Amino acid sequence: MAELGTRLKEARLSKGYSLDDLQEITKIQKRYLVGIEEGNYSIMPGSFYVRAFIKQYADAVGLNAEELLETYKSELPSTPNDQVSQSITNSPSRRKVSKGPSNKMMEAMPKIIVGLFIIVIIVVIWVLVQSKNSPGTDGENDTPSEIEYDSKVKPIDSEKEKADAEKKAEKDKKDSADSTDSTKEETPDEDQTEEVKQSISAGTIEADRATTSYTLTGTDTLKIRIEVSGPTFVGIRNQQQQELLADTRVYNAGEVVEFDATSQNYVRIRLGNSQQAKIYINDELLTYAQQIVTQNIVINFNKEQ
Repeated sequence: MAELGTRLKEARLSKGYSLDDLQEITKIQKRYLVGIEEGNYSIMPGSFYVRAFIKQYADAVGLNAEELLETYKSELPSTPNDQVSQSITNSPSRRKVSKGPSNKMMEAMPKIIVGLFIIVIIVVIWVLVQSKNSPGTDGENDTPSEIEYDSKVKPIDSEKEKADAEKKAEKDKKDSADSTDSTKEETPDEDQTEEVKQSISAGTIEADRATTSYTLTGTDTLKIRIEVSGPTFVGIRNQQQQELLADTRVYNAGEVVEFDATSQNYVRIRLGNSQQAKIYINDELLTYAQQIVTQNIVINFNKEQ
């Protein structure tokens, strides 16, 4: 048995999956799964499918597929792309690189960049110097203030005019305060007008360490949307462990699962790879309480009366 196959089999057994379980999750025929564990890749439909099947197998049992493929690449059959890449690398034209005009341009590029950088610095310094020396920027305000202007154009000549001016200023201040109070009285209390929004609890990790329970309150609907970014198994069951989702299978990147569970008080969502699936509850993104690959998400729905 190959080392790669041994490692995949051990991961499957640690998850408690049989080959039949894995076949249901990945939709890969059982004989191909056996071939992967035994290192017998000759039964595969092609070398491309060897890597694809191994990646799905690894994702389903919670292993890093890219790391496995890189570590055990010597055990895997080469693909047509690998052969073409090798032939290009070993070809004489590939090894012999002529130094043409493009290479000279690349060598000169650092010097050009440095030159442009120096020019930009000079321009910035010149602009700063010009703005500093321009009129009206030496810290003095050339435009007289309103009080100064009024005093120059129309000086207060008598005590009566001065008293009238003070009364007018006090009246304007009082009118402004009354207007502010009126605005405050007309503005409704934000706390009173705020609508009650739904609430999803932080999540409680159950004893099996693979299940997290959440409680949904403050709403009378339970609509589930699952956006898939990579191959992952998706299933939805009720409290009696009956399948609610008509199409229970492995979904691929770009697919979206939508289900209206308003009539249920309890739903359990099974994810084969939660790292490649986002769950939205009534359009609100659910935050996973634990970052594991395969997990069960339980929603306890306390419907708003």
